[in-house]
Amino acid sequence: MKRLSVLPQQCLLLMTCLLMALEAVPIDIDKTKVKAEGHVEGEKVENPDTGLYYDEYLRQVIDVLETDKHFREKLQTADIEEIKSGKLSRELDLVSHHVRTRLDELKRQEVARLRMLIKAKMDSVQDTGIDHQALLKQFEHLNHQNPDTFEPKDLDMLIKAATSDLENYDKTRHEEFKKYEMMKEHERREYLKTLDEEKRKKEESKFEEMKKKHGDHPKVHHPGSKDQLKEVWEEADGLDPNEFDPKTFFKLHDVNNDGFLDEQELEALFTKELEKVYDPKNEEDDMVEMEEERLRMREHVMNEVDINKDRLVTLEEFLRATEKKEFLEPDSWETLDQQQLFTEDELKEFENHISQQEDELRKKAEELQKQKEELQRQHDQLQAQKQELQQVVKQMEQKKLQQGNPPAGPGGELKIQPPAEHKAGDAPQHPAGGDQPLPPGHVQEPAVRTDQVHP
Repeated sequence: MKRLSVLPQQCLLLMTCLLMALEAVPIDIDKTKVKAEGHVEGEKVENPDTGLYYDEYLRQVIDVLETDKHFREKLQTADIEEIKSGKLSRELDLVSHHVRTRLDELKRQEVARLRMLIKAKMDSVQDTGIDHQALLKQFEHLNHQNPDTFEPKDLDMLIKAATSDLENYDKTRHEEFKKYEMMKEHERREYLKTLDEEKRKKEESKFEEMKKKHGDHPKVHHPGSKDQLKEVWEEADGLDPNEFDPKTFFKLHDVNNDGFLDEQELEALFTKELEKVYDPKNEEDDMVEMEEERLRMREHVMNEVDINKDRLVTLEEFLRATEKKEFLEPDSWETLDQQQLFTEDELKEFENHISQQEDELRKKAEELQKQKEELQRQHDQLQAQKQELQQVVKQMEQKKLQQGNPPAGPGGELKIQPPAEHKAGDAPQHPAGGDQPLPPGHVQEPAVRTDQVHP
């Protein structure tokens, strides 16, 4: 899933539940090294991609609703539960006709887009008789039973779908990272199988050495603890650690000055801790693991501090967390290299799954190869038949020429045409005594015989 940067303050007026969810997806930016830039009043800020397959539709709906004054006022007084429960969606009936018309148009475009995706997918497997309505049921961000108009139910479904999909981001990320680590180990073991005993022992010794080297790093402070924040205060902010003040710290790291620490601003606080464990110049340090470590830290702090689970940390929530015992005396933090990310049984199951996929791909490749060979055989057969037919035609033409008959053309027509008829008035040149027919009405006189005597 693509990762997000911070949404601007003015967007907080829009569908609070959605925007809080959108804030939750992390980015790869160290905000301790980036200066906040002031936004010009009324300036249009380009929002980043959420990674949702209906991201553009979601953004367009938000943009249209933002233009309605009534809906914007209702949004300012609504709480999160009202939005999630669908109560705010009913306010859609009171928005202007222009807004409703535009929303209808957006929905029709989205339904058309989804149908095109379905058709493309079905065409790829050569399926026929597509039931678009049945297949549209898999898309939960709109009401497919009414493809022409945008109703309160559509807004309700859009809010719930986006919230659910983005809340599952961390769970999906955990699963993908686990697969990544198992694939690394699988490929390593497969490589070892290709080596002889001596090289294999040497490679395994090198692996253990790099593993030990990676684990030999300074102590990592517990994310969100006083020691961890004071380290940022001193090294990143350049302030006296003895004058650490939580309220001032909060304001310093609220980069966009919106009154919240969002998840990206929290992640930026962990850079110093991550640098203790990971260095992109070291062969033994995996930068994919470093980003996973950053996200684990952010997820842990958010679970501890974010009381109302809106994926934003207010000043009140932050100050309350600094009063807890865990803030002053935290447990030790276990980095990824200190954890067992998967079991041997899980790895075996993963390898079996890979093996099955490889077998299926191999079978498909063999089937395609057979189809290719069969098509080539048919092609060769047709070419041979064509050449044989051409040879027969050539022999027939040669035979006709030998018999004095003009050769036939491709359509059976004579290649040599008979001479043209004589023009009118030309006297026919017939030899005497010839057998040529006489003109109509002409009576041929009997020939005079010289051997006969007339009386």
